[in-house]
Amino acid sequence: MKIVPPSFNPGLLLLFLCGQCILGQTLERRAAWEANISPPGSGRAGATITAIEKNSPLEKAGFQVDDIVVRVDNVRISDEEIWSDVTYGLRGGKPTMIEAIRQGMLIQKAVQLNPVHRERHPGLDTYYEEVTTPYGITQRTIITKPDKAKPQPAIVLIGGLSCTSIETYPGRSGNWVQTLKDLVETSGMVVMRVEKPGVGDSEGDCSKSDFLMDLAGYRAAIRSLKAKTYVDPERIIVYGSSMGSAIAPLLANEFNLAGVISDGTFFKTWYEHMLEIERRIRVFQGDTEAEIVEKMNNFYIPLYYGMLIRKKTYREVVDEYPALGEYNYHGPAHMYGRPVSYYHQLQEFNLAGEWEKLKVPVRILRGTNDWIMSSYDNYMIIEVLKRNGHKDHLLYEYPGLDHWNTIHNTPKDSFDGKEGEWDEGTIQKILDWAQEITGFQD
Repeated sequence: MKIVPPSFNPGLLLLFLCGQCILGQTLERRAAWEANISPPGSGRAGATITAIEKNSPLEKAGFQVDDIVVRVDNVRISDEEIWSDVTYGLRGGKPTMIEAIRQGMLIQKAVQLNPVHRERHPGLDTYYEEVTTPYGITQRTIITKPDKAKPQPAIVLIGGLSCTSIETYPGRSGNWVQTLKDLVETSGMVVMRVEKPGVGDSEGDCSKSDFLMDLAGYRAAIRSLKAKTYVDPERIIVYGSSMGSAIAPLLANEFNLAGVISDGTFFKTWYEHMLEIERRIRVFQGDTEAEIVEKMNNFYIPLYYGMLIRKKTYREVVDEYPALGEYNYHGPAHMYGRPVSYYHQLQEFNLAGEWEKLKVPVRILRGTNDWIMSSYDNYMIIEVLKRNGHKDHLLYEYPGLDHWNTIHNTPKDSFDGKEGEWDEGTIQKILDWAQEITGFQD
């Protein structure tokens, strides 16, 4: 089987082997630390080992708890973003040079880390494939497929903006992982996921890849999925979570997909979105309304105007107006792990216009305790769809749900990082909608 990038280049043709898992010949399998390691933080460089699995490569090489990893393959571990990039860049079966500090002494060891085990799901075929974008970046796709003869309906998952893997490999847990597992194992449908540049097995660097690079990966993946003989191209829907929920309408319009499921979405520009978030945070932190107005006018509006409208880095904005430094909690040139260029492009992208053009069925899930995304944005989407004669749309507000599929008593409990509760009903709502839109019958 061959996959051709959108801009044909014979040198970028990808060859695959057939079997239980289809393994691309280009991408190497990511490796695991097999240890708990605390990333840099609070101005502290280096990552601290807090636990090591018995008989792991790190333990066999002589590393110990409390060792501080300062370099990996000659990359200095100066902050959390670099640590994340280094961790995703680990590859199994090849030497990795690790430098650590123990009681003031430097330790250097070449360690051959183990590859991460691939996913396996009962009753499903799991294919590890890859696509290459016009940027020349080869990215991992994972497809799970029930064993059925006829072409099947499919779900394309578009995740949030963070550099978080879409794999459910052994040992990984959390609400997002449980959502992925339920989507794959109980939908009864083909499910496609794609890793961002620099995440999982994918080439590239997530902390440097921008919005257009992400889009290129999603587009290449959908083209690949539509060409599969086991997929019904007329019954592919897109399920978007967080940032992916706002991108979903764009992909549905471009590829004539059968429907949109949007989970935790927004409608306005990113500039408006960030100002609304800052206002909500100020309320959570106890500011009076008078204090909020003063801080918005004097600090947050100039900060985000400089970054998103004038297209500067946070460092450049703060250098011009030093008083903003106290109110900027983002990195010099990054926000939420992505480069400012990501947000410059996002600000210019007319995502609201894509909602306006939608003709296919739309289902929107919003948690009543989601403090990240505005409730009014969701109402605006429904209003726009109605205004344009859209016939099949639904907004469901899930009681107590926050932005991370967790039930809380109040939005502030979620903001404060309280544990909350997992509710299977959230993913069941997504699955019910997917089956309804595609006319799925088991």
